[in-house]
Amino acid sequence: MKISIFGLGYVGAVSAGCLASDGHNVVGVDPNRTKVDLINQGITPIIEKDIGEMIAATVKSGHLRATIDVRDAVLSTDISLICVGTPSQLNGNLDLSHVRKVCQEIGAAMREKSDFHVVVARSTMLPGSMRSVVIPVLEEASGKVAGVDFGVCNNPEFLREGTAVYDYYNPPKTVIGETDARAGEMLVGLYEKMQAPLVRTDVETAEMVKYTDNTWHAVKVAFANEIGNICKSLGIDGHKVMEIFCQDTKLNLSPYYMKPGFAFGGSCLPKDVRALTYKARSLDLDLPLLNSILPSNQRQVEKGIKMIADKGHKKVGILGFSFKAGTDDLRESPLVDVIEYLLGKGYQLKLYDKNVNLAALTGANQDYILNHIPHISKLMVNSIDEVLEFADTVVIGNGAEEFKAVPTRLREGQQLVDLVRISKQQSGGQYDGICW
Repeated sequence: MKISIFGLGYVGAVSAGCLASDGHNVVGVDPNRTKVDLINQGITPIIEKDIGEMIAATVKSGHLRATIDVRDAVLSTDISLICVGTPSQLNGNLDLSHVRKVCQEIGAAMREKSDFHVVVARSTMLPGSMRSVVIPVLEEASGKVAGVDFGVCNNPEFLREGTAVYDYYNPPKTVIGETDARAGEMLVGLYEKMQAPLVRTDVETAEMVKYTDNTWHAVKVAFANEIGNICKSLGIDGHKVMEIFCQDTKLNLSPYYMKPGFAFGGSCLPKDVRALTYKARSLDLDLPLLNSILPSNQRQVEKGIKMIADKGHKKVGILGFSFKAGTDDLRESPLVDVIEYLLGKGYQLKLYDKNVNLAALTGANQDYILNHIPHISKLMVNSIDEVLEFADTVVIGNGAEEFKAVPTRLREGQQLVDLVRISKQQSGGQYDGICW
């Protein structure tokens, strides 16, 4: 394929060397004449393992060249990769001036081109940047329509400095956010030999994936450091602790728990986080990440309450209020906090949870239900139907199988607040999901 790469910094130079090594014809574009001259002499403009040899070989073979001429690069290629920098501003926002400038230049060149051209953003940009900056600037400069006259994709990179070439050929995933299938299909051709999951999605999701990845990596570093600080204060080897922690790939390093939804509860997580952070305070340790866990959890409870209140109905039905489906455990259930708040504000409530009802009858949780929350026990009913007939706002509180049909059973004017994603639909109309 014929590919132009805009920006010969870290990502651009690695992409150019790897794509050219794969046999594609690559034109690197950069306003910095020194970088362009270095590439054309077969010299890498960055320090990175293996890339020097790749650039030297591909320049010699004729698969790689560099230029400062944007028009020449666009007119002689089918795909343009944007790899320019998006540095931070003082307030933390991104400076997209380089992206905007290169889109204007690419768009102006596309105005002269009749063939379908695909513009791919590899630069890291906040969700919404493709729609608010990249596409409008390209359309204005080219006089053409994205998704019709030319294609636009977002293709985040997952390269680590020092192992970038290895990471390029061994990615954890390849993500293509596309405006149209034709553009996505052309970009897929660059990665057809990669042994990695290929995900094709919308551009906003692709933009967000990159930030989710990097923020999670930052959280892992901060988490390991704070656990290590506690360990050192207690005379424990933090590396041994984390080595054992990482052996658990069922829960610790896995997709488990990694689904947006409502707050956590139960007999373990709140109690153990509370105890560990108390211990850290007693050791005079300042651990901002661990100390933020319970307040963050409480914010999710407050968000759920606000969603219910915003519906404007006083008759509320809650389906499932144990801390998770398949249990009768109400200890530190965040739904109990929601129920008690609503009662205090004068809401009329009816509650249904098959397992909690059984617990009240058999005594499994009888003491807690009758002695700690008797006011709640009096609101429990025996069927989903009773809740749906009564409530103007229905709340799904856990993921019990019997609740899956509820979104299809709403009457006109009835609102549903879903805290667990019982339905795959997005928020809108009668349906409102807490994180989707």
